[in-house]
This record gives sequence, structure tokens and C-alpha cells, in this order.
Amino acid sequence: MVINMLRNFRRVLLAWLPLSVAALQAQPVEFDRWFDGRTLRIDCLREGNAAGDTVWVERWTDRGNAWHGSRTQLTDPFDNGDYRVEMRDAVSGRLIYSRGYSNLFREYKDTPEGRRIPARFEETLLLPMPRGAVQIALQKRDIAMHLYDATVLHFDPAAQQLQQPVQKARPYVLERHGNPDRKVDVVLVMQGYDGLDGDKLRSDMRRMQEALFGQEPFTSHRTDFNVYGVSADVGAAYGTFGAQRYLMTFDLWHLHDAIGATPCDFIIIVVNDSTYGGGAIYNFYAVTSLHRQAEFVLPHELGHAVGGLADEYVDENLSYGAMHRTPHEPLEPNITNLTDFASKWLSMLPPHTPVPTPPDDMVPRNECGPLGVYEGAGYATKGLYRPAMHCMMRDYAPFCPVCRRRLEAVFGLYTR
Repeated sequence: MVINMLRNFRRVLLAWLPLSVAALQAQPVEFDRWFDGRTLRIDCLREGNAAGDTVWVERWTDRGNAWHGSRTQLTDPFDNGDYRVEMRDAVSGRLIYSRGYSNLFREYKDTPEGRRIPARFEETLLLPMPRGAVQIALQKRDIAMHLYDATVLHFDPAAQQLQQPVQKARPYVLERHGNPDRKVDVVLVMQGYDGLDGDKLRSDMRRMQEALFGQEPFTSHRTDFNVYGVSADVGAAYGTFGAQRYLMTFDLWHLHDAIGATPCDFIIIVVNDSTYGGGAIYNFYAVTSLHRQAEFVLPHELGHAVGGLADEYVDENLSYGAMHRTPHEPLEPNITNLTDFASKWLSMLPPHTPVPTPPDDMVPRNECGPLGVYEGAGYATKGLYRPAMHCMMRDYAPFCPVCRRRLEAVFGLYTR
């Protein structure tokens, strides 16, 4: 009965949402009022462990290019990511820009080492350059998963000394379908090609370019993307946090130096190695090797990096596997502990769907199967639920409708 009441409430809410969205879109675009069109790069260091952390700025850089992000969708509509950056006018306090994100520190502090030993992690933030003085709030979540201002930076472009931009390599333009501020701009960073024949670099770059669009909803939204490529070693390595297949880099500043002024909403690091591996951080980057399953690894990792989607498979042995086991509803849109299921995919369920939904082992591995609430997700066998029997975020099946909905919403954030 409670589930039915929540479902009805959710449907009423969704009927109201188009009116509120239309009202927001009717407001005048204010980009030119608040921003001068350039891109500000902030390199930070975050140090800490499970007991707490601090963050400070190492350098401010004028990235040397026009702002590549949307000029109309300036505030983040998704309550996702363990952290968020907010830019506010210093005089009025008005919010003029925000984006949620995650980082490797969030996973580190759930490892055995992270519970005891402090460590440092690099972060790089790309923001539109403000015309005047602003406050930049670096937010994180409390134990109830609410965001709060952990660090507030004061920035005035007229007073702050800015470093000059770095461009390590001239990017390849692999495909371009429009201006960067109206497209999703993706940069392929090809690692491990120094001294090799340029034909292999171009061949592997094309392979990953096609892999990017090999699964829906990426396939049908191809013209919403611009794709660039650079060749650089950026420190990506296997064995992150003790998981051999976890292929990541800690060298965020060097990664962004390699990209330079290339328009960049999302980064894909491709490692020239045939060993199975990959990884991703929400709104930071995705990584894949050239393993024969890379055409499936890449879209899975893009689910994390672009959509903020959770892993739906079970692995109780991961050192960071406890990150979703909290009494609060997980942030990711594709898993739930039923604490606040109305905020997830309740409205998408067919009528009379039981919650939880009994598993259907007859669903083929290459199909999602009926939408439901299936136990076993977020690395946990019990207590966490996923929308479909199979999905790209579980076992490399096609993205389920819940995951596709979030990915398409993110595409719209950069293209409207």
C-alpha cells in the first residue's frame, strides 16, 4: 500500500515538473552578465582519511580558451556526486554556477589504508571565468548525505594572479558537430604511444571513437557530441586500491596539462595495453585498456563518468565496496535501498510490479528484461536493489531504461 501511495505521489509530481522546468527555461539567459567567456582552471589538493579531510588551491589558471560548457544550463539539476562546486556572486550571494562531482579520495577513505593513513589527491575544476568577485564553495556531504560548504574560496579575476595556459599537444579533431557550448565535448587521451607508429595511434583512436557510440543512448545522440584526441602518458595504472583490474590515474593536473585548451566536458583515457581493466570517476574521467572487451568496458565506465551511475554487480570483497551501505538513500539514480524509492524509478514501474521484484533467471544476458526492483547491486548481495535483471552497469547488457534516462538527461545539460 505504501509503495502504491508513493507511486501515485510520484506521478502527480512528474505531471507538475514540466511546468516548473518550462518556467525556469523562460528566465533570461544570464551568462554574459556574470561571465566573460573564458575558462578558469583550479588545481586543488585534498588531504585526509576516513576521519576527515581538508582541501586547498595550488594554482589558478586562465585556461586560454572560450568557455566550452553550456551557456544556458549553468546550475546542476542532479543531486549526484559526493562533492559539488558552487560559484556565487560575492555581493548578492546569488548562485551563478554549480556542478557535482566525485573523486578517488571518496573511495580511498573506505579502504583499510584510508581508515588510518592520510593521503593526498589532486583535483582539477574547470569553471566559467567570472566578470567580478565571487565566492567558490567546495561542498561535501555530511553523514545524512546533505551538501554543506566545507571550504569557501574568494576569487576576483582582477586581483588574482593567473597562470598561463598549458597546451602539451595539438589535438586531433575526430568529429565535430557544432560549437562546444552546445555539444558534449569528449577528449580521448591515448596513453602509451610514444615512439610508436602513428598508424597504430590513429587506428586505436578510431576504434575507441566508435566504441564511444557503440551503445544506446550514445548511438542515437552521436551528433550531440564533439570528439577530440591527444596522445600523452598521464600515469594511468592497474591495481588501484588493490583491485588489479581497476585502471586509474592519480595525476589529474598532468592529465589536464596534456589536454590543454581542448574543449572538454568528459575525458576518456585509453591505455595501450591488452590486459583487462578500466575505471571511472563521476564528472572527472573514464579509463579503459585495449582489451578485446573494451567495446563493453568503455560504455560501462562512461555510465559512471557521465551519468553518475552505480555499479550494479555484486562483489563483497572490494576494499571500497561499503561505500553504498548507509542508512540513507544512495545518490546514484540506478540503485536504491528503498529508503526513498520515490526519488528513483518508482514512476517508471509497470502497474502491480512487486517491490522487491523476484528475479527472473530466464531473461537472456543480452536483454534487460522487465523493469523491476531486483536485489543485488552496488557490490552488495542484500539490501541494495537495481532496475533490471541485466544492464550495462551490471554485466554488459544494454543500458536499462533507468540508466538511459539519466544519461540522456546529462546530454541535455550540455546541449540545450
